[in-house]
Amino acid sequence: MLGIMLVIAVACGKEESANTDENSAASEEASSDTTKTITFLDKDYEIPSNSTKIVAASQEAMEDSAVLGVKPVGAVATGGEFPAFLGDSMSEAEEIGDKFQPSTEKLLQLKPDVILGTSKFQADVADSLNKVAPMIPISHISTHWKDNLLVLAEITNKTEEAEKYISDYEANAKETKTAVTEKLGDKEVLMFRVRNGSITIYPESVYFNPVLYTDLGLTVPEEVKAAKAQEQISLEKLAEMNPDYLFVQFEDSENQENKDALKDLESNAIWKNLNAVKDGHVYENVIDPMAAGGTAWSKTNFLAAFKKELGL
Repeated sequence: MLGIMLVIAVACGKEESANTDENSAASEEASSDTTKTITFLDKDYEIPSNSTKIVAASQEAMEDSAVLGVKPVGAVATGGEFPAFLGDSMSEAEEIGDKFQPSTEKLLQLKPDVILGTSKFQADVADSLNKVAPMIPISHISTHWKDNLLVLAEITNKTEEAEKYISDYEANAKETKTAVTEKLGDKEVLMFRVRNGSITIYPESVYFNPVLYTDLGLTVPEEVKAAKAQEQISLEKLAEMNPDYLFVQFEDSENQENKDALKDLESNAIWKNLNAVKDGHVYENVIDPMAAGGTAWSKTNFLAAFKKELGL
């Protein structure tokens, strides 16, 4: 009798073990079905497989959303408003606060599947957002524009649309580059932004500069090559550079204490003696001054404006 009981016990043990293994396998399979791993700039992120509630916690993510027709549930605002140039792309979004430190309280209410942040977030801000939902730090470096667009496309199953947008832009830029070379030759082109009343230039890989110097092959000014980050320069330094073409961006909200900074600049004798000014080659706000610069939306719209202004 004892032998029979032992056999039954062993059999039951094996059956229970098999059931446990099956349950474990089923659990793992269910887990893999509910999440997926995506790679962005050589780092992996695990997000819900069906991520429909997306928060755009950076200007770059907002512009990419507009390009792909994605309607975020939340987005950062400037002065309590979303950028008008993005049209109705933020029509379903709720304001989540400041771009430097979005409100975790508001985000918890929205319960997003994924947060598209920025690589400019401080570590403590990034940590707090990751406690709400997986946070992907969308790059503010212009040369990462394709990576930025494609990661949103992968999340929202719009890869085909993103690849076509990229392809169309690159074909347009290539065609424009030929026309630019013929028309401008070695003429020097500079874009600067007036911020806090000062002339601000950017490194070669930041803001709209990759459009000018990489996509269109224009000569890179030495001062731009030397810049490590956004850098203020004096009007006298600008006069030394003396570019042939100038693109100037000015936004009131960035010059609250210097609302007349651009007017003052334009009335200065040094300014009036610049080659670009004397030849009538100064173009102001050809694209919205709040545009990020290094995104698919910014690049496409700036390229169109550049062609229009130069008659290409």
